[in-house]
Formats: sequence, C-alpha cells, structure tokens
Amino acid sequence: MGYFITFEGIEGCGKTTQIQRAAQSLKEAGHRVVVTREPGGCPIADDIRAILLDAGNSAMVPMTELLLYAAARAQHVAEVIAPALAEGAVVLCDRFTDSTLVYQGFGRNLDRDLIARLNTLAAGQIRPDLTILLDCPVTVGLARAAARISSRQTNREERFEQESLIFHERVREGFLALACGEPHRFAVIDGNEGVEATATAVAGVLLSRVPRR
Repeated sequence: MGYFITFEGIEGCGKTTQIQRAAQSLKEAGHRVVVTREPGGCPIADDIRAILLDAGNSAMVPMTELLLYAAARAQHVAEVIAPALAEGAVVLCDRFTDSTLVYQGFGRNLDRDLIARLNTLAAGQIRPDLTILLDCPVTVGLARAAARISSRQTNREERFEQESLIFHERVREGFLALACGEPHRFAVIDGNEGVEATATAVAGVLLSRVPRR
C-alpha cells in the first residue's frame, strides 16, 4: 500500500508550489509519486471542476456545490487515488475531504455531519496518512490569489476568491480547528514565510513521516 498526503489551506496559501517541490524531493528519494488535485484529477472530475469554480455560476446553491464535490471525488478516488495507492505510490493531493468539510461546513454553514457522511461515501476507505496545512493570514492569501488570477488569460476560476473576507476567515478557522482535533494527522506549517523557508519546513515533515524506500 502506498502513502497518501494531502495539502490544505486557504486560497493563496501556496499549496500548488509546495506540492511540486515536495514531489521532486520524494522522487529524488526514490519514491514513485503521483500528484493530483481536487476538484479534478481525471477527465470527469475536471469537467465538474469547471462548473464548480466558474465565477459565472454565482447562482449555485450550497447543496448543489456540496453534491458536485462529492461526485467529483468519487470518480477521482476510483480512477486515480485508489489505484495509485494500491500500486505503492506516494500520492500528493491538492485538497481533499478536509476542504469540503471546511468550505461547505464552516464557510457555507452546511450540516457538518452530513458533509462527513458524504465524504465517507465518496472516498470509501481512503483517508490521508498525512495532511500538510499551510496556514497564512487571510489578507495575505487573498492578495496572492488575486495576483495569480490577474496573470491568467482568463479569470473564470475565481468563484471562491469572490467570497467575503468573513467567509475566508471562517474557512481558516475551520482548517485550524480540524488540525487541533487531529494533531497526529496534521502538520501545520507557516505559509506566510517565503517559498524556500516553507519548502524546507515541508521537507522536514516528509522526512520524518513518509516511510523510506
């Protein structure tokens, strides 16, 4: 069986950059590494992602959003994550069930027990072995996200960035609450530092937690 690592955090916390750095260091250590993301990670889930993140879909109600995330996850787990873990790979995933619980539970105020049940239904027996939470102030993360969006050809994937500051504060508080409740699984890293300092901290966690080849 492989090893499943998820990266979590608010918008603009630096997950995508750190996942790429982590993947490189793990490959250099001799691991087979699969990098993926949610929502998305396979063709069907990517189509659902386009719907979920399109800023033009502002009429989407929270329950629709939640069910679409569950549908995308079920396909992603079956098609990508579970097979890779069965083959012994280290799987790095940009967001997973914690994001759904935090964004839709803490952020949207949907029933967290319902979300947990849907997460279990979609993910089955798949659970992260390690979750790296990159934490930074909301104002810092949103400024980074805005800079990223403005550099793109299209601004379609910005629906969550358009949410209120209070929404994003609830999301951050939700992530920290989950980390406090499962300290054995979560490693909280200061995402307010520079890329190199954060990468060094992530590498230290990986060195101590990921089984050696």
